[in-house]
Amino acid sequence: MITVTKTVRFDAAHVLTNHAGLCKNLHGHTYRVDVSVAQEPGSTGDMVIDFKDLKRMAAEVVCDRFDHAFIYNTESEGEREIAEVVERHGMRTVAIPFRSTAENLARMFFSDLRAKIPGLSSVKVWETADSCAEYREGE
Repeated sequence: MITVTKTVRFDAAHVLTNHAGLCKNLHGHTYRVDVSVAQEPGSTGDMVIDFKDLKRMAAEVVCDRFDHAFIYNTESEGEREIAEVVERHGMRTVAIPFRSTAENLARMFFSDLRAKIPGLSSVKVWETADSCAEYREGE
């Protein structure tokens, strides 16, 4: 089986409420998101997906929404308060109903991309150059 991967990047801020480490503080990342598509079983084609098309779809779903935004958990009172201040000053926010860990973002991006990308096999979210979480459905 052949799998192809396209990488997109975005910058965003977040906090991890109730985390014991430094990530409980407001901070940011240059996120790297690897979107992988597997060739359909039995396919004899010589191209899984056009990289340009894969980049466009990943950018529409991930980057256009999250780039230069404050990602916050709607279940956290403190994060909602920070978001209110950010929004009041005309800055971008993205509300999600769970903590903004790399693991949760990978799962959410996979779910959001699955409807647009046939053969989607995995989504990997990198918070730093050497730390990432990968979501593969059913594994």
